[in-house]
Amino acid sequence: MHITLIAGARPNFIKIAPLIHALQKAQAERKNIRYRLVHTGQHYDKNMSDMFFDELNIPMPDANLGCGGGTQAEQTAAIMIAFEKELMAHPTDLVLVVGDVTSTMACSIVAKKLNTRLTHIEAGIRSWDLTMPEEINRMVTDCLADFYFTTSEVANENLRNAGVSEDRIHFVGNVMIDTLYANKHRFIKPEAFDELKLQEKRYIVMTLHRPANVDEADKLRNLVNQITSNVENEPIVFPIHPRTARIFHDLGIHADNLHIVDPLGYLEFNYLVKHARAVVTDSGGITEETTVMGVPCITLRDNTERPETCTIGTNELIGTNPDNIAPALKTLYAGKWKEGAIPPLWDGHTAERIVEILLQK
Repeated sequence: MHITLIAGARPNFIKIAPLIHALQKAQAERKNIRYRLVHTGQHYDKNMSDMFFDELNIPMPDANLGCGGGTQAEQTAAIMIAFEKELMAHPTDLVLVVGDVTSTMACSIVAKKLNTRLTHIEAGIRSWDLTMPEEINRMVTDCLADFYFTTSEVANENLRNAGVSEDRIHFVGNVMIDTLYANKHRFIKPEAFDELKLQEKRYIVMTLHRPANVDEADKLRNLVNQITSNVENEPIVFPIHPRTARIFHDLGIHADNLHIVDPLGYLEFNYLVKHARAVVTDSGGITEETTVMGVPCITLRDNTERPETCTIGTNELIGTNPDNIAPALKTLYAGKWKEGAIPPLWDGHTAERIVEILLQK
């Protein structure tokens, strides 16, 4: 079997790494499986693409489509045009997409229009919020896939409710957690840790990038002010997303305990998370990592496509109203945050299970 793997953005790289390693192991065992890695170029900042190939020991892609920048529609169109040429020049038995970025949806459409089988890793997750581009990407991809790899029973049920037959759903766990387990002994202390004189479990990590939180200047200002004023003067480390930086630096926010740092690589960022008192975020993937590391997570979103991080893990969804921040932080500093547990099959062996299933397809 020949598989074309699609990676386009930072979350893709983290999810694709253990799959590549499992495929390489299968090839070393002389099993009949080959792969071609295609990077769409959706993320073109070095901190968000190239360094992940180095850090996570992923081979350089066989093709880079160079489709960075532009609006949602422009980028989708660019990826589709470039990937159609790629797939026609290099036919494959199966196109494998991960996650929910623009590349995921665009390459899925091209694959099916060229009558190529398609599978989706991290299928079936839903926020039910169509204002999120990622939700549209998930829904379109899952409408087209031939079979599905899922992270939770909630995702399985979402697919069943959409009419997907049981034999096409494979509950395998979470490839993102494979990467976490494989690299936790390699986490790197960032320079900022010593420069800021951070102490273990005595600081907060913050990430913000979603439009609902960062596109309106007053909303972003209120969120940050609420966070900085309710952490008992502990340091807040804020690796700032390029999208957020464009707005944030014009707001004139000043707080002695707020420390802005450039985007960090995977190994440095997760060192910070592992040793933090808590994380305040609007990310989805980070809520999975904090759940496995047992770090309290306060999520500034009104919905989540990863409900198991709340029902089982350490995550609490508090919405986007700045007034909800103080009560959550009060619970944290009172030592009353929930313990949390690790969801089923989030055990570091998901990619191995996926490859075993692929060998039977």
